[in-house]
Amino acid sequence: MDATHLSNGPVSLPLRSLSPRLPPAAAAAAFLLRSRAALRPSRRRNLCLASSSETLVGGSLREEEGKRRGEAVVSKKEEDDDLKSWMHRNGLPPCKVVLKERASHNERHQPIHYVAASEDLQVGDVAFSVPNSLVVTLERVLGNETIAELLATNKLSELACLALYLMYEKKQGKKSFWYPYIRELDRQRGRGQLAVESPLLWAEFELDYLTGSPTKAEVLERAEGIRREYNELDTVWFMAGSLFQQYPYDIPTEAFPFEIFKQAFVAIQSCVVHLQKVSLARRFALVPLGPPLLTYRSNCKAMLTAVDGAVELVVDRAYKAGEPIVVWCGPQPNSRLLLNYGFVDEDNSYDRLGVEASLNTEDPQYQDKRIVAQRNGKLSKQLFYVYAGKEREAVWDMLPYLRLGYVSDPSDMQSVISSQGPICPVSPCTERAVLDQLVEYFESRIAGYPTTLSEDETLLADPSLNPKKRVATQLVRLEKKILNSCLQAAVDLINQLPDHSVSPCPAPYAPYLK
Repeated sequence: MDATHLSNGPVSLPLRSLSPRLPPAAAAAAFLLRSRAALRPSRRRNLCLASSSETLVGGSLREEEGKRRGEAVVSKKEEDDDLKSWMHRNGLPPCKVVLKERASHNERHQPIHYVAASEDLQVGDVAFSVPNSLVVTLERVLGNETIAELLATNKLSELACLALYLMYEKKQGKKSFWYPYIRELDRQRGRGQLAVESPLLWAEFELDYLTGSPTKAEVLERAEGIRREYNELDTVWFMAGSLFQQYPYDIPTEAFPFEIFKQAFVAIQSCVVHLQKVSLARRFALVPLGPPLLTYRSNCKAMLTAVDGAVELVVDRAYKAGEPIVVWCGPQPNSRLLLNYGFVDEDNSYDRLGVEASLNTEDPQYQDKRIVAQRNGKLSKQLFYVYAGKEREAVWDMLPYLRLGYVSDPSDMQSVISSQGPICPVSPCTERAVLDQLVEYFESRIAGYPTTLSEDETLLADPSLNPKKRVATQLVRLEKKILNSCLQAAVDLINQLPDHSVSPCPAPYAPYLK
């Protein structure tokens, strides 16, 4: 989601002010003091507090316990004082949107909110304009652009820093300026427009819904990345004393267990806005009234844009009063949409699958082939993207690379080296071997899914299907459609060969497909 430059003008946001710049010796002494504090034994009392529900998300158990005791989890006054009312009191000008409710699939959870038009809108209307005083960026959180960029370009992501900041702020309870916004994030629980959480928060048996899909490995890899960031969180505490010295709590890894941090990270991931053409310290922002309250759509052109000290949304289509407002989610494939936001877009022109091809390093002519590949803009290990609806073009794009891998005669290789362009002269039997390899590859990938396309269709027709299984089935169904189209393209090319009786050439050093 794009946005232009954010203003640096004075703001009324009561974030922590910068401490006076210390001389090097004093700064070193302060660092040592904090380091000694980090070495003290963990205070189990604080850890227990953190693991209750005093952090972002993770509030469903508290809600259930409150119901059993007959307590009101959210008071009537707090319900009336919703996010939008809080924003108006703190500088949000009159706007043309309203917060509405959509029921959750889990009856234990509160309904999720979404932004809808409060009146009829026309193309080009400004739906809302959020002042910069209500926008959170890493620069604003840390109070120092240099520190922010140091953190963002080394071991920690902006998402980890923003999540940690709001976790500490939540510990302040109602004293925090951000209390109404944090309460709204807790209500959303990192759930997207389908009320489904990111697979990063799914149980192990639920991840099995993604068996056969490369997305499953991506989820596990991202989860490991979040754990690595958790292990580096104390770096933020040391480097940004001007912020965290304001909080009377332990350093991050003592104050928050990993599972709580992971939940907060995923919640922030689902609502962060990626700003373009701004400094590293401001490229990720949290915008109240932005996602996940806005509905993402791949074919939408509207996006949040920063102008004159505010972030505004100009709609790209007409709306009737009460209709949910949609925005562009960027050029993201469905695997990324599911991972980040918990939904799949059936009408996503950016959806794609990757096919990794690599030259055989045992091939005596590997170095020559690598040079030829580089000359034609390819690598010795090349990732080909297959976009939905463009599978035939993707197969055609792979063929020259695979043909190069099949060249075995040294004289043929010399001819390839001296020629221009990616075309390799191949015999009919070599062409058949290349296409056969593609067919076997796509068949094996399709066989890796535990269900067939028709079984997926049957599952999706069931209105009582578990929401997580539904969104996972939508994803794998679309992936299988792409793979089946690739398979059909390769079979069609085989059928176009002039002599179907030709047997495939032996290929001792055939390229690899993964």
